[in-house]
Amino acid sequence: MTTNSNSSALGSSARVLRFAAGALLACAALCVQAFSLDDVAARARAMSQQAWKPASDTIAPALADLSYDDYRSIRFRPDHALWRDAGLPFELQFFHAGRGFRTPLKLHEIALGQPRALTIPRSSFDYGRAAKLVPSRGAADIAGFRVHYPIRQAGYKDEVIVFLGASYFRAVAADLHYGLSARALAVDTVGGSGEEFPAFEEFWIERPAADAQTLTLYALLNGPRVTGAYRFVITPGKPTSVDVQSRVFLRGPVATLGIAPLTSMFLAGENQPQRDDFRPEVHDSDGLQLLGSDGEWLWRPLVNPKQAHATSFAMQNPRGFGLMQRDRHFMSYEDLEARYDRRPSVWIEPQGDWGAGRVELFQFHTPDETNDNVVAYWVPQRRPAPGEALALDYRMRWGGDDLPHPPSSEAVQSRRGHGYHEGVLPADELQFNVDFNGPALKQLPADAPVEAIVTTDGNAQVLLANAYPNPVLGGWRMTLKLKRLAASRPVEMRAFLRSGTLILSETWSYSLPPE
Repeated sequence: MTTNSNSSALGSSARVLRFAAGALLACAALCVQAFSLDDVAARARAMSQQAWKPASDTIAPALADLSYDDYRSIRFRPDHALWRDAGLPFELQFFHAGRGFRTPLKLHEIALGQPRALTIPRSSFDYGRAAKLVPSRGAADIAGFRVHYPIRQAGYKDEVIVFLGASYFRAVAADLHYGLSARALAVDTVGGSGEEFPAFEEFWIERPAADAQTLTLYALLNGPRVTGAYRFVITPGKPTSVDVQSRVFLRGPVATLGIAPLTSMFLAGENQPQRDDFRPEVHDSDGLQLLGSDGEWLWRPLVNPKQAHATSFAMQNPRGFGLMQRDRHFMSYEDLEARYDRRPSVWIEPQGDWGAGRVELFQFHTPDETNDNVVAYWVPQRRPAPGEALALDYRMRWGGDDLPHPPSSEAVQSRRGHGYHEGVLPADELQFNVDFNGPALKQLPADAPVEAIVTTDGNAQVLLANAYPNPVLGGWRMTLKLKRLAASRPVEMRAFLRSGTLILSETWSYSLPPE
């Protein structure tokens, strides 16, 4: 018997092809590319090349017209929290749309790298006073969500971070309360024809593993002149850190593009006490802290100006900035309800090369503590071209005294005002007493000479600048007297402590608004 070699070879080739085809199909089923920031960025880029279409209100009129009390009575049922039945370390609870939150979010859960639509049934909510106005069946309209994780004790999942309203979110750390907020982006906060508030429209949330210590989620941002893609990696603890990757696209020209914006409240402090208020200080943050690429630390105390007041710090590749609550003594606030002594600070640490730009601080007047009146953010010098992503990544750390501080010494209080004096003081004469404390001052010999180095802009004349030990608080006190030349213009001051050629403190940088 003879064998046809060509036929045998063809049979072998067919078997190989069938095996390869089967392997490809198996890989297609098992090796699908996992969902990533690139997927959200592609959506954001495509949207930026289309005309802006405002999101239409899709909630029922009964929800949109709820009174404040009726809306507040709608509560999520904790036993319906996402992932609770699976016993996972993270849980999600949700906020119902209604009243001021009229555009529902689109939600997705990512499992095994693939997203699926996430719907929350109305039965997950207790509608309270609004029950008679809202249908009880079907999917609920969701305005936002909060993440729970045990950061204080193993048996209880604390509320860690909340995403609710436009692109706002805020987080807490162990032993702290909620305070200041963050946003994905600030558009024309200063300059332009008015501030724009782009909003998160869609979220993708990764299902955590059974032993997960971080939670990852993605968000799509949309606004009249900007779109954006964001990835958040949340690590609860002390402090709580949030790693942010951002890809921002421009739809149209903007005057000011603010990266990593922080929003806080300053009503009164030691530099600006409030009349007829038993509380010595009332604020979520008491200053802006910066670290430049040259290693200089700066501290700018916050104020509650009579009119809008914008200042900025130009620098190359900042190493960090944040709105801080340095004063953590209860007696500085005496507020048993608000507990301002437990409000978090937030420190922004740029990841990679941010290039040239400026940290901008915008403050405006508030008559009470119910309004946020402080905003700080990074403004990059270079803006992206149409279709190009502005990719700036950073780490946010929400915490207390465990956040970065100047390694030398820092300003622990800044007090404005005079003590006893004879006669009538000129209205244009001002006095500041600033206390510095820290390792560099504690290590000084008792007889070390310390001097206050003070500079001002052209709108002030320094009358006195001296430094002397503060045996009660520790460290050294600087007393500064100056004459303001024109009350209608601001005054910029810079001061630090020095012994010979040794720099002993951060730079105290005060901006006195027009009066």
